[in-house]
Amino acid sequence: MLLVAAASLFMVHGAPLDMPRATAFLGRRGDEYRLIDRYATEDLWTSRAVLGRWYDDDLRVFTLARLDYLLPDSPDEVKTREDYGEALARLEYKDEAAFLSAIKFLAPAELAGDYVKPRQAIRGFRDVRYFAPTNESAIVCAFLPEKPRVWHMISWELAEGDEFAAKRAELEENWFREFKELELKVDKLDNLDERELLKADARHSVALYGNWHYTDGGDFAVLDDLADSRRFVTALTNDLAHARRRFREVMPGVVDLTNTLATVRIFADRDEYLEVAGSDKAWTAAYWSQERRELVAYMGEEGDERLLDTMRHEAFHQYLAYSTSMMMASPWLNEGYAGYFEDEKNGRFFAGASLEELERYASYLPTIIAMDYEQFYSGDVELNYLLARSIAYFLENGAPQVRFKPFKNLKRDYLKALVESQDMKTATVAAFRNTDTLKLFVAEWLKFYKNT
Repeated sequence: MLLVAAASLFMVHGAPLDMPRATAFLGRRGDEYRLIDRYATEDLWTSRAVLGRWYDDDLRVFTLARLDYLLPDSPDEVKTREDYGEALARLEYKDEAAFLSAIKFLAPAELAGDYVKPRQAIRGFRDVRYFAPTNESAIVCAFLPEKPRVWHMISWELAEGDEFAAKRAELEENWFREFKELELKVDKLDNLDERELLKADARHSVALYGNWHYTDGGDFAVLDDLADSRRFVTALTNDLAHARRRFREVMPGVVDLTNTLATVRIFADRDEYLEVAGSDKAWTAAYWSQERRELVAYMGEEGDERLLDTMRHEAFHQYLAYSTSMMMASPWLNEGYAGYFEDEKNGRFFAGASLEELERYASYLPTIIAMDYEQFYSGDVELNYLLARSIAYFLENGAPQVRFKPFKNLKRDYLKALVESQDMKTATVAAFRNTDTLKLFVAEWLKFYKNT
């Protein structure tokens, strides 16, 4: 890991690095299930090679990388972090073929022909090479410092109207002096378990950005660029630690999570959040990225308390995804309990509702319970969320009072069936067992809310 003590002419707005894309596999030993995440090896390589990425107001993009390790033979393979780490091989600075492969892989455009060297040697560097993209849209430069004797690379994607030769001269005049002023520190990643390797990746994704902070929460990690970081993140880590204990208490999973990490990334700026989230999430304040294993949010105008509520909601989605080995749970359970944990004390969902309205809602419950996500997010979405949340509240506060406790194992049976069948509708059928159980559930739900 590199820590920068000096700011560069080219490092204007930091763009935190993506977490590697993950694919979930389910391991089993006896009755114990274990989530085994495997990652795209090209992402694992890139997450160690790329040290930082910045952009300026004209949308030039500057990337700094360090070429310590050989590019994987098959970048589209997936491996656990531990397996990948054991297979890593050093890229020796004299290995021209491996060096060129790494340069081509990281270059932002196809490279044209051979490299050229500066007009005169640059003090403090054993070698400096420029590679030109075919359309001169970016400057690609590899350099070998005297110490450490490891190839580094920069790419500078230019803005429309930039004159290539002039920008290369500007880079050569300024960058190498800046680089020599950097204070470099490399984290050792040997003999770390899976969770510690995940933490190393999370730290690495923001290490070069002075406005970003990393906070270790034990089984979760928080990354943020908030101006008042310490105050809010202290509140958030306390809240999430309590919430995750409640998640485990209320919804004990069937998958061992000791090798996982719940990563949380909070942006101060909505536009930067949307750069990561995408325009399709413009209506959101937070979301759970299952592929990147990351909960992403931004600090909205509504302030701390609203964001804390939102984070509990999304953190439950994150927890449940890990607890089911990334099998998507039915919306009645997934959205219902996420809403429940936003404010688990509030059970007055139907204050002022008439008996006729409650009976109409009760008759709709079997439809809600059978829904997939396309059905849940269409029609009366607000009512769907409300009833899903009311199911969660009933399971926690009303169901335990029902004679003979017929719903005692409903959540356990659902999660077990979901992991084993990998199908949310099959899991719902297994949890409710038969139509008589479902009819009883609806009747007891209605009785509970009549008296609440």
